[in-house]
Amino acid sequence: MSELTLDDFDYHLPPELIAQTPAAHRTASRLLHLDAQGGLHDRGFADLPTLLRPNDLLVFNDTRVIKARLFGEKRSGGKVEVLVERIVEPDRALVHLRASKSPKPGAVMRLAGAFDVTMLGREDDLFDLRFPAPVLELLAQYGQTPLPPYITHTPDAGDDTRYQTVYAREPGAVAAPTAGLHFDEAMLETLKAQGIRTAFVTLHVGAGTFLPVRVDKLSEHVMHSELYTLPQATADAIAQARAAGGRVIAVGTTSVRALESAAAAHLPLRETRGDTRLFITPGFAFQVVDALITNFHLPKSTLMMLISAFAGMEPIRRAYAHAVAERYRFFSYGDAMFIER
Repeated sequence: MSELTLDDFDYHLPPELIAQTPAAHRTASRLLHLDAQGGLHDRGFADLPTLLRPNDLLVFNDTRVIKARLFGEKRSGGKVEVLVERIVEPDRALVHLRASKSPKPGAVMRLAGAFDVTMLGREDDLFDLRFPAPVLELLAQYGQTPLPPYITHTPDAGDDTRYQTVYAREPGAVAAPTAGLHFDEAMLETLKAQGIRTAFVTLHVGAGTFLPVRVDKLSEHVMHSELYTLPQATADAIAQARAAGGRVIAVGTTSVRALESAAAAHLPLRETRGDTRLFITPGFAFQVVDALITNFHLPKSTLMMLISAFAGMEPIRRAYAHAVAERYRFFSYGDAMFIER
């Protein structure tokens, strides 16, 4: 097989299919079902319970999106935009920083017209900033929900609610695990009553999820790093589901990354936490995940590569061509897929 390149994961997407707002209700989105034989079925997300079986285990990512975007200015008056990527100490964070000229170590910037931060240094593309109080507290008070770059409106109170899963618990993500946005409390209750089990991992989604792949040959791409945790309770739930003949169904590509990263570290699975740079491309040997609920992803993105590895490149090409032809809504606020291997 010749080496894979970026163009292998490209597709034509009319811009008007990029969802700018969520569906009226969480479960009101559409669901494209790609079955294990490669068949395509147009459904609604509310149909999901009919596609699941007792003893199946849904694994959700319980990360919570923080209000990670701040605007401010340098002492010179130049504008800056800060996007917190990772909190490394209570009052210190690594951030993406946009400014006409990069600040130097020791530079002080005023953010949100309310407090000063000091630039300590650089770590690759990220800037190391010291905050005057706990970062999470300042973001909660002054920050903005960090909507993805392809959503063009300024975030409002509706986004603060809808760009967050109903089960979000662990603060730290700067992008939502979007497959989970389709679930509401009523659907979770329906699944529970049906004998579908649930478990959680935590993977703090970084802004790197939106970064373009800048090399043509996939083998040269360096994956961004994200923090993840697989609790012992989830490792136990996976073992129980397997023993009962159930499937492990990842809700979102971030859950896939956490599960397969943990499997790469320890088999049989056990409690695992750490940094993952796992880059899943066609040919990857999945150890844990049997089926996947996911949104539609950007052309040429690492997430297109992941789902192509999971379902096969040709079935994904057909599914995406079908979704475009049928006018599905794409990306974070868009519709979903249920993919069976």
